[in-house]
Amino acid sequence: MASHRGLITGVDLRSHENNLAHRTIEIDQERLIVRRGQQFSITLQCSDSLPPKHHLELVLHLGKKDEVVIKVQKEREDGDKWWFNQLGAQDEILLTLHSPADAIIGNYNLAVLLMSPDGRILEKTEKIGFHLLFNPWCKDDVVYLPDESLLQEYVMNEAGIIFMGDSDYIKSIPWNYGQFEDYVMDICFKVLDNSKDALKNSKTDIEKRFDPVYVGRTITAMVNSNDDNGVLAGRWEEPYSDGVAPYRWTGSVPILQQWSKTGIKEVKYGQCWVFAGVACTVLRCLGIPTRLITNFSSAHDSDGNLLIEFMLNENMETIGRKDSTWNFHCWVESWMKRDDLPKGNDGWQVLDPTPQERSDGEFCCGPCPVTAVKEGYLGVKYDTPFVFAEVNADIIYWMVQPDGKKQKFKVDQSDVGKNISTKSAYGDIREDVTLHYKYPEGSKKEREVYERAGRRFTEPNNRNTETGKLQLSIKHAKPVFGTDFDVIVEVKNEGSKDTNAKLTIVVTAVTYNSLHRGECTRQTSSVTVPAHTTQKEVLRLRYDDYFKCVSEHHLIRVKAFLEVPGENEPIMTKATIPLTMPELLIRVPGKVVVQEQVTAYISFTNPLSVPLKGGVFTVEGAGLLSASEIPVNGDISPGQKVSVKVSFSPMRVGVRKLLVDFDSDRLKDVKGVATVVVRRRQAFPGFN
Repeated sequence: MASHRGLITGVDLRSHENNLAHRTIEIDQERLIVRRGQQFSITLQCSDSLPPKHHLELVLHLGKKDEVVIKVQKEREDGDKWWFNQLGAQDEILLTLHSPADAIIGNYNLAVLLMSPDGRILEKTEKIGFHLLFNPWCKDDVVYLPDESLLQEYVMNEAGIIFMGDSDYIKSIPWNYGQFEDYVMDICFKVLDNSKDALKNSKTDIEKRFDPVYVGRTITAMVNSNDDNGVLAGRWEEPYSDGVAPYRWTGSVPILQQWSKTGIKEVKYGQCWVFAGVACTVLRCLGIPTRLITNFSSAHDSDGNLLIEFMLNENMETIGRKDSTWNFHCWVESWMKRDDLPKGNDGWQVLDPTPQERSDGEFCCGPCPVTAVKEGYLGVKYDTPFVFAEVNADIIYWMVQPDGKKQKFKVDQSDVGKNISTKSAYGDIREDVTLHYKYPEGSKKEREVYERAGRRFTEPNNRNTETGKLQLSIKHAKPVFGTDFDVIVEVKNEGSKDTNAKLTIVVTAVTYNSLHRGECTRQTSSVTVPAHTTQKEVLRLRYDDYFKCVSEHHLIRVKAFLEVPGENEPIMTKATIPLTMPELLIRVPGKVVVQEQVTAYISFTNPLSVPLKGGVFTVEGAGLLSASEIPVNGDISPGQKVSVKVSFSPMRVGVRKLLVDFDSDRLKDVKGVATVVVRRRQAFPGFN
């Protein structure tokens, strides 16, 4: 045990310079946080009475009960072990520690033992704590990413953009990942410590934490609270009164903080972009390059047959749902080598924390190599068939007669998996990554992949001559929520005969994941379409009609059905109309200096013809301020402008994003963002 002579009088972790060299200074300046595969140095202060011929031994401990113990070697024997060297000068010893590029990530405790020549322990230091993270800058680390601009985006950037809406009308919201905010790293390790595997066998779990495949899979299970002590509970329809509505979140940090502070109790509520946003924060914080992906027209194949089947009754209503297509669905991709798989599966891996289907008995998904999805190799782990269907399934529509007979009337082979999007590493713009997931629709290569994936080809029944010459399309302007607008259905007759038909237009409100929220209106009319002409039918949609049923995602779905007498196959087309939100204005005047108070001015005008009740602004920004709410006093009348201000002192320098969300009873999910450049304090005013 430690002697009382005090031979080692102090330890300097050199946190500032180590953290700077390891790119962790944004996380903490006081605590030592380093990345694996990269050396770091600490200094021991010694009394001048060190015995001659003494030597040092270093021992590392991991786990709350020191479940894993690692002896640090004195010299480098091989590349996959911890080793150290020492340099003595006057009353100091400089210790340089070298971690292997596949070291376990986690919270380490280092004990330094001063040994006598005959092997007795003369003194033992109190345990010295530090954290070790993945190192995407180290070429021997399996998460190594050789492009610095991509590392700045996928590891270091705390401000994100999430794409949502519809494949024809893509919109975006800002998201605060905040992976370097105070204590977020500690919460990320807490997430790992509370997984089922960790609670079952802490030692085995810690020993597996060298592997980003294992860590990534654990995180997709732990971000949702199904089956475990996970972070977020999912809910896909109102009411959200016992929690926070998914659309009100503007970042991951308040969610992680609430989970941690309330004794790892699930936070209510998340939907796919919230789950993905939180997973992106945790993965970036731990050092795994990660980006958030949005797949438009995303299929949810519940039975694994790579087909999405919809049954419609004679009123054109969907019945007996099990499969579905979501307007959009978000997941994340993480960059890593897959040493557990055959060659060719390295690079971006899909990880999906939204609880949809079980994988090996757990609600988790991935990591699934994007290349395996593109090539149709469905046997590659993990969850490739499910991800393949999300971007590549066929949709089949069946008409169910009153006697129960089913008839296939439409097959769509190109509607699923559109405009797959992520934020560009080179600015706040959309990067399309669809071709990473599949070959161009209809190409020869795409057909080959379908066959490799074991798909059955699904062809629609042969159309008879008349219906084959009729075409149906839906046109609309870009309507603003709160206004009345027109939907135009065009019937084009390319045949040589005039055609009489029955046209039914059904307008429903849907959620982003296609849950039916009620019918707004329906119109049936007889149309006569002369040969070689186009007939237009106009449906006026009034705010009073759609407000009663519209969901918080402000999506209207229009379906048009054309039935020709004597034909047993209707023609169908559909369109999803996102209602655009009014603008939220944010101003941050003057020069912004770190740790000096600044005021932001936020304003918003009610565009509706009715008052808004219960208005509340939520403001947050990494390095600027933690999430805070500003309620609006009283109702906001039609056309009334409401202004609020928020004062804060920025905590960290650099280009920051201030995120604002506005919600009320009738208008929800109004978002705004302002870029704030935080400067350093000048040491001498007047000098640059």
